[in-house]
Amino acid sequence: MQKIGIIGAGAWGTALAQCLALGGKEILLWAREPEVVAAINSTHENKPFMPGIPLSTNIEATDSMSRTADCDTLLVVTPAQHVRSTLESLKGDIAEGKPVVLCSKGIELKSGLLMSQVAEEEVPGATVAILTGPTFAAEIVRGLPSAVTIAAHDKDVAQEIREGLSSKHLRPYITDDLVGAQIGGAVKNVVAIACGIVMGRNMGESARAALMTRGLAEMGRLASAMGAKKETLMGMCGVGDLMLTCSSMQSRNYSLGVMLGEGKNLDDIMNDRKGIAVTEGVHTAKALMTMAQKHAVDMPIAEIVHKCVGENISVNDCIEDMLDRPLRPEGQ
Repeated sequence: MQKIGIIGAGAWGTALAQCLALGGKEILLWAREPEVVAAINSTHENKPFMPGIPLSTNIEATDSMSRTADCDTLLVVTPAQHVRSTLESLKGDIAEGKPVVLCSKGIELKSGLLMSQVAEEEVPGATVAILTGPTFAAEIVRGLPSAVTIAAHDKDVAQEIREGLSSKHLRPYITDDLVGAQIGGAVKNVVAIACGIVMGRNMGESARAALMTRGLAEMGRLASAMGAKKETLMGMCGVGDLMLTCSSMQSRNYSLGVMLGEGKNLDDIMNDRKGIAVTEGVHTAKALMTMAQKHAVDMPIAEIVHKCVGENISVNDCIEDMLDRPLRPEGQ
């Protein structure tokens, strides 16, 4: 697994490319924007998405998806709501058994499917895996140490991918629980918005800790209802990602919540980020409501966030709804 193709040259795709390139891998990085391709190949910098970072000469940018798909392993790092269209474009170029590693965290809004389920529909011959965990692109691209989860149905496949993607500064752990790994990565974005709102309203660290804990309980209920293992969520893809995303302004979801809590308008926040950063939790909140209803799971935090970002219910009303909820046992 020497040559790795990466679809998506945003901040996370670029960070993964740099991390793997510095580990000695040959990287072919697909970008939609011609100016990004030209800049990476001529100046070794991705100015729109990762300015000021000199990129390894082991990274070549391209506008050819078919060339990228011809690499030993393919990483898909497009936003969750664009994963299906990306895989549709790659259908004829992905060989039988090709490892396709999905690096997007979210749930497809129109179908309510996890990313692995979308991939199984669009590229059924591929070997699908998930890469997820507590990572910020700005730290990974600088070579700071981190750990992630790699999930695949077959642990031998997960082990092979781990060996191909691991480096001195990126430590992968493996699991065969694809559903659990993805539930953790999706739900934590929604919980992070809630935590941001709490901090933007100056409600205190104790309130944030309570939300994170109850958010983990919601993750566990949904994971169990979908046949996943609760213990998966005790790893990088659950607790680890939740801790990171709910406590730092580097998190797009947490920072959005903070701005909502401070009284800023959602449309204004999203417009300021357009073309630069995708806040997956805004889309995931609605998708979680569909998923929760389908599996008869109570997810009050996700429901409140959806009301706030999807139904234009005021932040104050959402907070009151949450505080007025009836008491329940710790384990529920």
